[in-house]
Amino acid sequence: MQYNTERNQLILPEYGRSIHQMVDHALTINDQEERNKAARTIIKLMGQMNPHLRDVPDFTHKLWDHLHIMSDYQLEVESPYPKPSKEEVQKRPDPVAYPKADARYRYYGKGLEKMVKKAVEYPDGELKDLLITMLANLMKRFYLVWNRDSVDDDLIWKHLDVLSDGQLKQPEGFEMTDTQQILKSNRSKNRGKSQQKKRRKKTY
Repeated sequence: MQYNTERNQLILPEYGRSIHQMVDHALTINDQEERNKAARTIIKLMGQMNPHLRDVPDFTHKLWDHLHIMSDYQLEVESPYPKPSKEEVQKRPDPVAYPKADARYRYYGKGLEKMVKKAVEYPDGELKDLLITMLANLMKRFYLVWNRDSVDDDLIWKHLDVLSDGQLKQPEGFEMTDTQQILKSNRSKNRGKSQQKKRRKKTY
């Protein structure tokens, strides 16, 4: 009996050992036409293992690439697609550029800071005042999620002043949504989420 631990490691385990053995056999075929025929048969079997992907664009191209990879790029056959190079396949992707600047107030998030910058660009008027009031209330809600006890409205306005570099001011006569009303709304949402979780558990 031969254990898998004693066999060669599979290059693409998702295709199984049988497909890998077929690829190894194709490498031993000297006749070009017979080798091409064997490759097409292997591709057909690989496709049958994932029938739900047959209509996906470039699916066949991907199968041929996998065939070459499993042969360690040694299989010489007539492929409808260019043979990939080992360097191309193993090339590491470029690192993703993440924003380095931290949010000034983490409980508001970078998204809100971007909205504040957009609000600064608006021309003065009723629309801008409405946008400022919406941002202030949103900031208050975010703050109360982080600090569930209370918040001074003046603190929110100070934070908005900092985030906008002093360009967004409290519109005259505007008052924020009452703190207790926001806390009550947050508690109601939390209860709703808790009840949904309980219902999900009962269905399992």
